[in-house]
Amino acid sequence: MADQKDNMDDFKVQTAKHPNIGTVSLRPASEQSKDRASKRLSSESNGTSEGGVGSSTPVEMTALEESFRRFAIHGDTRATGKELHGKNWSKLCKDCGVIDGKSITLTDVDIVFSKVKKKSCRTITFDEFKAALGELARKKYKEKTAEEAEAEVFKLIEGKAPIISGVTRAVASPTVSRLTDTTKFTGSHKERFDDTGRGKGKAGRVDLVDTSGYVSGYKHAGSYEKKVSKPPGAKPM
Repeated sequence: MADQKDNMDDFKVQTAKHPNIGTVSLRPASEQSKDRASKRLSSESNGTSEGGVGSSTPVEMTALEESFRRFAIHGDTRATGKELHGKNWSKLCKDCGVIDGKSITLTDVDIVFSKVKKKSCRTITFDEFKAALGELARKKYKEKTAEEAEAEVFKLIEGKAPIISGVTRAVASPTVSRLTDTTKFTGSHKERFDDTGRGKGKAGRVDLVDTSGYVSGYKHAGSYEKKVSKPPGAKPM
């Protein structure tokens, strides 16, 4: 009896400390695991994980987003890939075949870009990019529904990258060849190049004064020094 009385006293003390202890129902382990799984799926869909509040998880990028990013950073080393400016937007539509010259022209592409972008911005985001493609899709595929038309345009762009043009080659022109042929130069221009066509540098531009002491055109310059320094006993020339 004393033990039962002590247990009752302990229960009353615990009840006083936790008034709702009697109303809390214990849930099976299976239901608790389901709750944890639902919370994990919800956190993944919201871009967070249970590792910490607001911690981001890697999200797989779609083929359309990847193409958007490739064109967004094309030709701009400072671009982040999150915004696309008008020049690369036109290039995307051209390289991916959205512009056909009939139903969709370059003018149509520029008009749609100005329509979807914000007034104070010069670029469009990915959501605005999809809205612009929807506008072009309905114009390009008039016989299809809006959803089917957008799907067709998306297929044209998915997985594509900017087309890099080759290096422009110089075209040989008779006029340019004649102006750059040193063998046909006359007057002072001829004096600036040697027989091989190589420039003489300063000697071809400035009249250098000959301070050797010989008259101009003298062919035996330096022969006197050779005669004076000739060793004794040598036969005269």
